[in-house]
Amino acid sequence: MPQLSGAVVLVTGANGGLGLELVEQALARGAAKVYATARRPQEWNDPRVVPLTLDVTDADSVRAAVAQAQDVTVLINNAGTSVESDTLLALSDEEIREVMETNFFGPVAMTRAFAPVLAASETSAVLNIHSVLSWIALTGAYSASKAALWSATNSFRVELAPQGTQVTGVHVGYMDTAMARAVDAPKTSPGEVARKSFDGLEHGDYEVIVDEISAGVKLGLSGPISGLYPVLASNSTA
Repeated sequence: MPQLSGAVVLVTGANGGLGLELVEQALARGAAKVYATARRPQEWNDPRVVPLTLDVTDADSVRAAVAQAQDVTVLINNAGTSVESDTLLALSDEEIREVMETNFFGPVAMTRAFAPVLAASETSAVLNIHSVLSWIALTGAYSASKAALWSATNSFRVELAPQGTQVTGVHVGYMDTAMARAVDAPKTSPGEVARKSFDGLEHGDYEVIVDEISAGVKLGLSGPISGLYPVLASNSTA
């Protein structure tokens, strides 16, 4: 099982929110080095942190990151985006593609590119940050992108197992970050999400379900579809 102590970690979307917590908690658990990536990386006051410019939607940027970070043992795909009025009927083609590029194609490209690097380590891991919206379509493009990433995580889990790379997916409801600032609902702190994510990773868990909302929605997948989408039940009895 991969451990954070002595690991070399790369975190996408590291400038704030959950990304910031993932960097700091990886260091607290003894990571030897953390590549803190962003399109415009910030400065850090820890010599173990290496700021690295990275745009996960740009193939050249991904290749440059791989060339610079050849010692990575834990890849964390955290970078994500959302858009306002996120319904598939309301968004433009360009907006839908932007969400998919960042939330799906980006993590897939990163995992494919870093797979040979991870294979060089006796123990390695990929940690993908999903969402409860991987399992329920409350937002159109965002939910679709997270559902696609969940499926890709399942595929990578099987494909990378022979080389000794553990793939862990994290599912969480609303987090208390800028992305959810307009949401009036209970929110989990980024610190708690990071802690539970790393606990699961180090325990060898393939899946981390952070909160009761995510647990309940996953349980609902085994029931009638109208159980997850009550509007369908009301329409069918109209």
